[in-house]
Amino acid sequence: MTSQAKKTAWLVSPGLVPYADSLVLQERLVAARKTGAVPDVLLLCQHPHVITQGRNGRREHLLGSEHVLRQMGVEFFETRRGGDVTYHGPGQLVAYPILDLSGHRRDLVWFVRRLEDAMIAASVEMGVPAESLLPNWEGRTGIWVRGAGLPPGDAPAKLGAIGVHVSRWVTSHGLAWNVSTDLRYFDLIVPCGIAGCRATSLEQVLARAVDFPAASDSLARHMAGRFGLALEEISAAELSSRLEEFGKEQGNDFALSHA
Repeated sequence: MTSQAKKTAWLVSPGLVPYADSLVLQERLVAARKTGAVPDVLLLCQHPHVITQGRNGRREHLLGSEHVLRQMGVEFFETRRGGDVTYHGPGQLVAYPILDLSGHRRDLVWFVRRLEDAMIAASVEMGVPAESLLPNWEGRTGIWVRGAGLPPGDAPAKLGAIGVHVSRWVTSHGLAWNVSTDLRYFDLIVPCGIAGCRATSLEQVLARAVDFPAASDSLARHMAGRFGLALEEISAAELSSRLEEFGKEQGNDFALSHA
């Protein structure tokens, strides 16, 4: 994006949101963003235990049976995002940027690299030396940690995953950053379809508790910086009201059933 005044974007942090509700919310935000009814939106949330499979995913990368998933209270969804299979759960910060790339740069690779950069900067700020493995390790998007806090000799562990979707240059889905995630749930999958891949978290690397709100604030700030955004925090209730107004204008029900 050329040098200019920052664009206003809404920051919405609704807390723990069922994954199905987040899909509906993103669809409504994308529709509204395409018409210019809302500005860019950064949605930060957590999800109850869920495994999602991207459009490039392979079912054999889901290691847990349906019976095991039911026993552990884990839902499963197939999605339109890029990437393979991943896990979301409490303690993991999920960011869904609903951005119109026409106002930034129409380049999906550029967009994904900016998401990585923001996660890396936030991780470093929290005390964890994360990095990207690209372009040397083809196909390994997201952010990774080597050495620090991990057993000696182990391969890099994944700290944050990325899987996005774009429609008419409006983005949805996004990134998942392991802050205080229960890493045992990653045993149910082959993370991102990479054999031998292990997940880690800020808390595992630092061997101490991490302030989740501080991590959330850091990620939001660094994402805003990467995309030249001035964040305006609005409540989930206010977002619901504005989407409801948009829905009435379009002849649809765009009210949020969960906020």
